[in-house]
Amino acid sequence: DKMADNEKPNRMRRVTSFLFKALYKLFTSILQIAFLFILITIVVTTLEPFEKTRSDMTTRPKILLLGDSLTQIGWDGWVGELAHVYQRRADVINRGMSGYNTQWYLDYASSSDVWNQGKNDVRLITIFFGANDASHPELNPHHHIPVQEFESNLERLLMLCEEHYGKEVGILFLTAPPVVHKQRLAYQKQRYGDKATGNLERNLTLSESYADATLRVATKHNKPSIHLWKEMQDEKEWESLFTDGLHFSKEGNQFVAKSITKQIAASYPDLSVTPCPITNQYANSGSSCPNLESSGPYHDQINHLDHRKAFVKEEEKK
Repeated sequence: DKMADNEKPNRMRRVTSFLFKALYKLFTSILQIAFLFILITIVVTTLEPFEKTRSDMTTRPKILLLGDSLTQIGWDGWVGELAHVYQRRADVINRGMSGYNTQWYLDYASSSDVWNQGKNDVRLITIFFGANDASHPELNPHHHIPVQEFESNLERLLMLCEEHYGKEVGILFLTAPPVVHKQRLAYQKQRYGDKATGNLERNLTLSESYADATLRVATKHNKPSIHLWKEMQDEKEWESLFTDGLHFSKEGNQFVAKSITKQIAASYPDLSVTPCPITNQYANSGSSCPNLESSGPYHDQINHLDHRKAFVKEEEKK
């Protein structure tokens, strides 16, 4: 009986100790959860203004150019002229790949930085292929793509553009240009010497069929296009628009740049830039564009006695 009497207090102490430890662990867990909740609240509260600032930030609009060498090497030609026209309004992103046909470009575009612009940033995309695809299937199988496949590839590129930048993004197709036969043969002789075959690996007949395929895709999807193959040949001395029968001369680049800005004005007038009527320049406050504002106030819009006022107004517009 005495042992039973002594066991009762011991059992009570063990139960009390167990309950105390359990309550202590529970209390500690509640404190940890409360601390974590407070920490998360502080972090969220701290980051919220930053995230809001980031969401309110706008990036300069983009014009994306897809194509082959006629696009890639256009920086000192029509691409550079386009960047000049859109200075302070839109960044021109050149994604031309020299020597590529449409199949190679689709492979490249599936695992590259072609589509790394913000979805709402890209306003216009040019799709300019065919010069390589239209190579002779026997004389230049390296570049040749059958015309039906070429047409399908263009549709796939169009679909990718709209997948990444929305159905409302502006699309402008350019057809393959014509080929100057005597220039191609002269280039072949210059490059290969006695090994030159004297056979045309590119010609007017082939390039016309690929130009027609481009027009079919553009018409089918109700997109504007520039028929370079025809319009260049409409020029009086059209052969002077090329250097080697394929790539553009200075005059050829000027022709392409003018054709693009003209087509933008006709098909996407809200993206068309009008130069200053006095200076004919795109770089001053006299130039205008309905849907592409200039980045920052022009110098003649800034009062040097209160220069901050001009920049505050600019921020309030956004």
